[in-house]
Amino acid sequence: MLFGDLKQLCALTDGNLNRHLQVLEEAKLITITKGIQNNRPLTLCRITALGRRRYVDYLAVLEQVLLDAAAAVKSDWTAKEAT
Repeated sequence: MLFGDLKQLCALTDGNLNRHLQVLEEAKLITITKGIQNNRPLTLCRITALGRRRYVDYLAVLEQVLLDAAAAVKSDWTAKEAT
């Protein structure tokens, strides 16, 4: 994804997004390629295989949190109905 598109999507400043991307690149979760296109600087950010695996793992954890929360609410509701 292009830096400008990512900046707009995330609603971040250049500096803030740059810092986030730097941390992700240091962790080998993304790669950053800089170049020139039409005499303008171009920064391209791509997720790595490791980054994709970590993201999928993160989504699995979030899904489990939601399932656990739903089970807890259902359990509380069932207990209240029994009283």
